Amino acid sequence: MARPPDPDRRGATLAKASDYVLEHGLAGLSLRPLAAALGTSPRMLLYDFESKEQLVDEVLAEIRRRLAAMLGDRRELDLRAIWEWISAPEREPFLKLFFEVYVDALARPQAHAGGAAPLVRDWLDFLDSRSAADPATATLMVAVVRGLLLDRLSADDPERTDRAFKRFVELLGR
Repeated sequence: MARPPDPDRRGATLAKASDYVLEHGLAGLSLRPLAAALGTSPRMLLYDFESKEQLVDEVLAEIRRRLAAMLGDRRELDLRAIWEWISAPEREPFLKLFFEVYVDALARPQAHAGGAAPLVRDWLDFLDSRSAADPATATLMVAVVRGLLLDRLSADDPERTDRAFKRFVELLGR
């Protein structure tokens, strides 16, 4: 009978693997380079997480927990404060990973529980908890913010996306 994985080692490995994925992304993720970067072996990764898919699922869940903890319960945030928070340079690794997973969930919905829908729901739930927007307005707000963030990451002109966001808020009357 095999011994169960050591929870402390597994937790430390999950934390390091999450750091690695935030830095390198998921595209082309291979267990060998990941294990080498973490100072372990592919065999130990599989022992602790059963499969690469399970490891990725847990890494993504850990990264979502980290992002939620960073935001905390800041119910006082208005749309402008949300933009400032989410577009800050230290959030860039989270945003890049979000868009990578979002596109992958569209291309390979079977690889992600619920496809891309949970990613959209996360954003809507976050906004719903902080604004009195009706569902259609909340959807519009999420779509514009998500689009501007994608544009911000794709082009080297953050001031332009900041101005576009300010214009959007003006048009919304918020």
